[in-house]
Amino acid sequence: MHTMGRSNRTPPRTRLTRNLLLVALLLLAAGAVLAVAWYRPALRPVDPTASRTRLVKIDKGLSGVDVIRLLHEKGLIRSPLAAQVHALKSGRLQKLKAGYYDLSPAFTTPEVLQTIAEGKVAQRRVVVVPGLRLTQIADRVAASGLVTRDDFLTAASKADPYVGETPMPLPVGLTVEGYLLPATYTFAVGTSAHEIVLRMVEALARDFYDPNAREVQRSGRSLHDLVALASLVEREAAVDDERPVIAGVLYNRLRTGMRLQCDATVQYALGKHKSRLLYSDLKVKSPYNTYLHAGLPPGPICSPSTASMIAALRPAKHDYLFYVARGGGRHQFTRTYEEHLKAIEAIRGGQGGRAR
Repeated sequence: MHTMGRSNRTPPRTRLTRNLLLVALLLLAAGAVLAVAWYRPALRPVDPTASRTRLVKIDKGLSGVDVIRLLHEKGLIRSPLAAQVHALKSGRLQKLKAGYYDLSPAFTTPEVLQTIAEGKVAQRRVVVVPGLRLTQIADRVAASGLVTRDDFLTAASKADPYVGETPMPLPVGLTVEGYLLPATYTFAVGTSAHEIVLRMVEALARDFYDPNAREVQRSGRSLHDLVALASLVEREAAVDDERPVIAGVLYNRLRTGMRLQCDATVQYALGKHKSRLLYSDLKVKSPYNTYLHAGLPPGPICSPSTASMIAALRPAKHDYLFYVARGGGRHQFTRTYEEHLKAIEAIRGGQGGRAR
């Protein structure tokens, strides 16, 4: 009897299945290669040469997909699909935060998404130098793009809203002129005008009032009077070591009933700066004109520095009543009007001057 042996040949159906599987694997590999080749370039910057950022607002309530769509519409990412894949892989899709952001087409997609996920909101700097009036500070805030000039002035129009939010006593019903501490401030874009004003007021409380509150109370003068006098010192003094001396002159004049006759108060009353005041300017009708009215003006005429505030709190003890500029930001101080006239004669070569 003849016995047939088993065949080693693979059945046709098995070969077909194996071939199809091999083709599928090859297609998957090719697809993966193509996906990688597409994915990485899709995350590159839209415009690597861009030199400026764009301010983009991400509203509250937007989903991660909505944010990515917005970024694509703004021309900040190349591919929404690639951005979603990256956001999912990095765990950032659900972490994109609302706010204003400075973004650039020169950023890669991962950089854009990281900025938003980490809440690195856009910020603007406002530099308040000593001696600025409230309107000038408003101009600087407006120039930063944070809020409009009118909104800032409205927020600063009355001190009442800030009573209770700071331990520093503020004048009820008056503007916060003089109470905005000169400093360099950084604010997040979207900060309200009220918050900006409050930050500046709180800076004065932190840097001057809190450390000196007891001394202020013992001085016998209200904080408002101290800030007003400090604002005159700020506009009259040019060098720090003369601030307490000038403060002493102003106190001596107040004590003897003399008019303060500060040019800076006339400038404030005029509402503009003039390099040289005329005698007709000294007649401007205003309660701030200390050539016409005795005592302190109704309020500060600018934001004084901490140095001027300390000078107003701790004036130099002397018997000077007059001073005249003698160059280099310094003054000649004298006790009598006759000495003052002689000082003017010597300094200005007989051109004359106003008594201060």
